[in-house]
Amino acid sequence: MKDLFLSKGIRLINNKGEKHGTVTARINEQNFEITTLRIDLQTDGRHAEVKFTTDWEQDAERRDLTINAMFLGFDGTLYDYFNGYEDLKNRQIRFVGDPAKRIQEDYLRILRYLRFYGRMAEKSGVHSQSTLDAIKENAPGLRGISGERIWVELKKVLEGNHVNHLIQLIYQLGVAPHIGLPENGNLEEFSRVCSQAVHLSPKPMTLLTALFSHPDGVQKLDLRLKISKEEKGLALFLLKERKELTAEHTEREPLKPFQDYVTDSRETDAHKKVCELLKYQGEERLLRQMEQWTLPRFPVSGHDLRRMGISSGKEIGRILQELRESWKESGYQTGKEELLNSVSRSQNAE
Repeated sequence: MKDLFLSKGIRLINNKGEKHGTVTARINEQNFEITTLRIDLQTDGRHAEVKFTTDWEQDAERRDLTINAMFLGFDGTLYDYFNGYEDLKNRQIRFVGDPAKRIQEDYLRILRYLRFYGRMAEKSGVHSQSTLDAIKENAPGLRGISGERIWVELKKVLEGNHVNHLIQLIYQLGVAPHIGLPENGNLEEFSRVCSQAVHLSPKPMTLLTALFSHPDGVQKLDLRLKISKEEKGLALFLLKERKELTAEHTEREPLKPFQDYVTDSRETDAHKKVCELLKYQGEERLLRQMEQWTLPRFPVSGHDLRRMGISSGKEIGRILQELRESWKESGYQTGKEELLNSVSRSQNAE
């Protein structure tokens, strides 16, 4: 392959994959990974020692799922050794051959199976017993898989269909403790949040937070999966505010508590966090309003107060805070002139 590309003047990049038979060709500003047919000689559940082959069926045998073990010739001929095409038409997810053997070659295949099930299957709960047994027996093998690889797959599970069923299955089959999820995850809360939030396209962490009851669980998840700072911050925010920061339906302005939070926050992503909270709470109408709302600019500055003869920095800070609260209470409607007039009236009264 290398000779073929180089003879045509095509640049090859990232030679790290060559020992596994993969070269990366850079063509028209795009990267194309091309892998030689191969056989796994030895695996440890994470990495494989490979031998190259020219036998397409032998290469297909080492793949995880039947729908991933098909090849298409340049003339349109489909090479399908394990009925992957029929499985694809029937939206059925099956391992190639013995599920336990396939999983033991790479334990991450447990999550890949669940991810593809959520992507392809029409109904929840249609699994072969041999597949479920193999997952349950080999779940401890996930302890040896890096957190980063697990999180990539778990996020895709959370973004797919049948997410409530699949997370419940992760707990039923004993997978959860090996991938950083809380041992006694709140499955009832998770089910409730899924039912009211999935159609709102929540972030994976928004759904996952429903399993947690304490910030310590998020810290353990971070240690295991190496989640991003943004993802961790979102989880801790949702844990803290999911029952505290809620719509005040008895008032005329149920969106106001969320607007006030964003206004008072010093975090640049406060608006995004609040939108995820509204998804978590199933507040679709308020979510649409919040997505359209932009933080208005507070119209008064310290410079305005100095021009009124107020020189004390401490006094300016106090007045600005009072004006900001008044501005918030008005629904961010009070203008600069009216706010400054209120300062003048207060000074005259004194």
